[in-house]
Amino acid sequence: MAVARTGRQGVADEESTVKHRAVNRRTVVIGIGATAGVAAVGGIALTAQAENTGSGGEAASGALVFDRDDYTELTETIADADGTNHSVTYHFYKPRDYVTNPSDDTHQSLVVSVPVKIDGKAVDASRAPIVLANAVGAYMPTTVAKATGVGQAALEMTGIGGTGGGMPTGQASPSTGGMTGGTGAVNGMVNLAKLALVAGYVAVEPGTRGRSLTDSDGTYYGTAPAVIVDLKAAVRYIRANKGRIPGDVDRIVSTGTSAGGASSALLGASGDSPLYDEYLKEAGAADASDAVFATGAWCPITDLEHADGAYEWNWGTNVTQTTGKVVDQAVAKELQSQFAEYQASLKLRGLKGSGFGTLTARNYDDYLLKTYLQPSATKYLAALSDTDRTAYLAENTFITWANGKATFTWEGYLAHVGARKKTSPAFDAFDLSAGENNEFGTGTTKARHFTEYSAKNDTTGLSAKRVASDIPDLLKLMNPMYHLLEQRNPNRSKHWWIRLGTSDTDTALTVSANLASAADGLGDDVDHAYYWDKGHATNEDPGDFLKWVAQVTGYKK
Repeated sequence: MAVARTGRQGVADEESTVKHRAVNRRTVVIGIGATAGVAAVGGIALTAQAENTGSGGEAASGALVFDRDDYTELTETIADADGTNHSVTYHFYKPRDYVTNPSDDTHQSLVVSVPVKIDGKAVDASRAPIVLANAVGAYMPTTVAKATGVGQAALEMTGIGGTGGGMPTGQASPSTGGMTGGTGAVNGMVNLAKLALVAGYVAVEPGTRGRSLTDSDGTYYGTAPAVIVDLKAAVRYIRANKGRIPGDVDRIVSTGTSAGGASSALLGASGDSPLYDEYLKEAGAADASDAVFATGAWCPITDLEHADGAYEWNWGTNVTQTTGKVVDQAVAKELQSQFAEYQASLKLRGLKGSGFGTLTARNYDDYLLKTYLQPSATKYLAALSDTDRTAYLAENTFITWANGKATFTWEGYLAHVGARKKTSPAFDAFDLSAGENNEFGTGTTKARHFTEYSAKNDTTGLSAKRVASDIPDLLKLMNPMYHLLEQRNPNRSKHWWIRLGTSDTDTALTVSANLASAADGLGDDVDHAYYWDKGHATNEDPGDFLKWVAQVTGYKK
């Protein structure tokens, strides 16, 4: 990476680091963004006022003013979605707080990267879409505090037990900078910040609090709803700085994978919902809209209060990876019954053009087969050479290939996928060991049940076998389905890109399909597909996604 020039801060600041200092949430702290008087890293004078108002007339003021002259100009080689290398010169804006009352000095800040030249040709990104690329995984904290260039948002996976949250084996550690390096490199999930930049878009990477964070008293301050509050605050910061921050603040596209995909979907579904106002005010978020224009969600781990039932409906008869045996079938059947009742209550219909009416536990397997799985297999097989296709079909005799189309049964598909990843219940574990149990921790209590079924069957010795009184409201704050079906939020994202691997046993296939159906039923633009034979955190068509961004935003370079 070559440094061509710097803004007002100078090259010396390039080596600066930010120390983590957990503090009481209600104590006003000016961390990464500013010190007493002048910004330490963000370069923002506390008395400055924004020159332009944000979307809808909002204005950034004080510590939340984006200094558009405080950047370092960098040049590096970045591969595009096709793997072709390009020389990209961009303005990198070092970490700055997006709230005035951050919980600590390491999270709740963001970095901005703006392309100015690609292969020597000037780029005007002043009206380009803004891709908000979160690095959230397993509902753990992320940080950009040490970022010195694009694509360095780091996922912090240390210091806590539990394997929930949908984090794939082999996920990048903080030492590797999260989902970084080239185009990407973590279980197939490409680096969307870098790809956005080389495509000529503005890339914004926010850090977020996560479930493992505790203060000096052992109090958890990154559990639900911290991650969505932080993402909303980041969006508010961007929109409040309209006219100062490069890019089109009315064309923000949210992206994320796994728990980050769930957070991206939730951000898209809950735009400007008043349910979050108290939390945003406490954090010191800008007085602006937090609605995003479009949503990208890969393998979203969401709808948690119903995820155990969906998982057993989908994978209940498959053996478990760790044991090689099926789970307790009495538990599986009870959870499957819960899913059937829940699915019927949704009254969701198949996507337009699918030919399916109301989706129920009885017809959902057929819906998945005909709408997603068989088309996915067909696309995969059609792309193979005749020799490779013949070999694949010889190894996978459950597939019938005729007239250029793949067909198979639901039972054949389940046998093909093989062992499931999670035990039962998959998300609200009886022994409180799942990552999602920690996501609903509070105070000094590390983990809590969030479903009545698991609370009733608790194995940890809890005296009160019921969910806490605050859990129902927290579930509303964390579930995009609430904002699409019950609240029917008018300020939601109207454009949805949703993807999942057909061999992803971190969650049920119905989770993303229900999300797509809910948005489609409201008249939104929905592009939902599955990657054949791919597991968790996969992205096979990043180029198509970037073209989709240009299409739905109406952006022309």
